[in-house]
Amino acid sequence: MKSDLSKLSEISRRSFVERVAQAAFGISLLPFIPGETLRAAEANAAPSPDASIPGFGKAKAVIMLQLSGGLSQIDSFDPKTGASKGPGDAVGTKAGYQVSSFLPEIAKIADKITVIRSMTAKVGVHEQARYLMRTGFEQRGTIVHPTLGAWAQNYLGPSHPTLPSSVCINRPSNHGNGFFPATMSPLPILDPDEGLKNAVLRADEATMQKRLALLNDIDRRFTDTVKNSSVAAYDDFYQSTLRLMKSKDLERFDLDKESAELRAKYGKNRFGQGCLLARRLIEGGVRYVEVESGGWDMHKDIEGGMEDRGREFDTAFAALVSDLDARGLLDSTMVVVATEFGRKPQFDGSGRGHHPLVFSSVLAGGGAKRGYVHGASDAAGGHVERDPVTVGDLHATIAHACGLPIEKPVVSSSGRPFTIGNKGKPVAGVFA
Repeated sequence: MKSDLSKLSEISRRSFVERVAQAAFGISLLPFIPGETLRAAEANAAPSPDASIPGFGKAKAVIMLQLSGGLSQIDSFDPKTGASKGPGDAVGTKAGYQVSSFLPEIAKIADKITVIRSMTAKVGVHEQARYLMRTGFEQRGTIVHPTLGAWAQNYLGPSHPTLPSSVCINRPSNHGNGFFPATMSPLPILDPDEGLKNAVLRADEATMQKRLALLNDIDRRFTDTVKNSSVAAYDDFYQSTLRLMKSKDLERFDLDKESAELRAKYGKNRFGQGCLLARRLIEGGVRYVEVESGGWDMHKDIEGGMEDRGREFDTAFAALVSDLDARGLLDSTMVVVATEFGRKPQFDGSGRGHHPLVFSSVLAGGGAKRGYVHGASDAAGGHVERDPVTVGDLHATIAHACGLPIEKPVVSSSGRPFTIGNKGKPVAGVFA
């Protein structure tokens, strides 16, 4: 028995405690554990910031919008003429640069955002490119790398005494903690309209305390057998869960608290409502929220895809930036538009193929310049012409805005040192 328990992986131990918690409390969530993350933060205190790069620590929260499948740069933020031109037209903005006519609402708030037109990578396969964009590392070997939310939780500790520090919306968490403890994995919200499922206590306080006492007894036997700090950290799990379930902070996950008018402004679809939920969560104290939008792999019918998926994104992103700005939250919140890769400049009258050599990303708030375009692609939109930005650089830029020590390594359980963004450098030019 002892040898079998010792062989349990981090994910196996996490699955074990989640199943026990679900049986005892009737819940299917694993919130962050304040004690564990606070201890990590104390052990990894950030060094002094590099004063030569502006923007350090301006972002207190990050909303990462992941457009899975590969956003076409030419049909969104980097429109072209000639043979590369797609079904949309280029439209001007009051910021002085052009975007695609598929993005009319974003054109209206172009003076609030930074567009990076010189993103570049070498990975053009969906799964590997998605991993690279989420972690800043190429997928190699057996090591699993953390997302930015886990990096921030490691260095800064918990962002709130009750709410989780990291949440992902419209996708499973996939254990985004990487080589950090499982307690730094994001809390998954699969449907923003449903919020936290099964988050209501199913028994009275006395019964819950009896169950908790039994679980603590099981924990003691388990942790005495498996001498592992991650397993021991789950001692705080149950109390953290009860605090969240009994807290008014649960209302942060309830979109019915918003007006019907504002919900409609974001768009009555999963991405739009996910963006609204992200705003509610960071307003309440969550530090890092990822919202996924699928369906961007437009090999065929790019016009129909942009009219459908593009309209959802255009509406939601413009509403999110405007809403944050109106509430005085944009300066302290960095909103990031990320995608797996771009699309080929060759347009066959229907769609475009995968193209990682150049694509676009967007930053808004958190110290980023307003109404600014960084870098450039060539005339055809197929290669970087000026100021290339790698995915690692993008991660380092976001981390710098959050006040994270991007050059301070963390040694994984395999004994290898890693830094945020895999030695990427912050792009100083995007900061005001």
